[in-house]
Amino acid sequence: MRAAYGSSYIRKWSTLATDFPGLPVVNRGFGGCHLADVYAYADRIVIPYAPREVVLYAGGNDINSGMSSELVFGDFVAVMTKLRQALPRAKIVFISCPPSPKRWAQTDTIKKVNGLIARYCREHNLTFVDTFALMLGADGQPKPDIYDKDQLHMNEAGYAIWRKAVAPFLK
Repeated sequence: MRAAYGSSYIRKWSTLATDFPGLPVVNRGFGGCHLADVYAYADRIVIPYAPREVVLYAGGNDINSGMSSELVFGDFVAVMTKLRQALPRAKIVFISCPPSPKRWAQTDTIKKVNGLIARYCREHNLTFVDTFALMLGADGQPKPDIYDKDQLHMNEAGYAIWRKAVAPFLK
């Protein structure tokens, strides 16, 4: 079994089970969460399932609340340490913080957090799926057609990008 875990981007991935046929998936996303919440609730909503793989996205709400990239990264490390200790054989896949029209002003912090997390993943045998550039148009701005009306959450076209990016890393 695989567990998808994290913020509303995970919670709203309504096609998750059908996007990866033959790979049983449980969606454990919850809206508004920060990485500290992911850490706090892992013992209750992910670890008991003993998943073979954990696909995780969180961090955007942390950045939006004004946390520095260093603090966001520190919380990420705490989550990874907890998951690695509790699920030593599980593959952990982290999806990068995406660009969105609504939070475009936070792009520099998002890029810095993504860079810190990508390096950590390389150094600790974790998988980092960089979707940031895939979600930008030729003009270097977020593709407007992959977001809902709120200009924050993705629509089906956005999830199609994530599906294609994540699929090669799942067993």
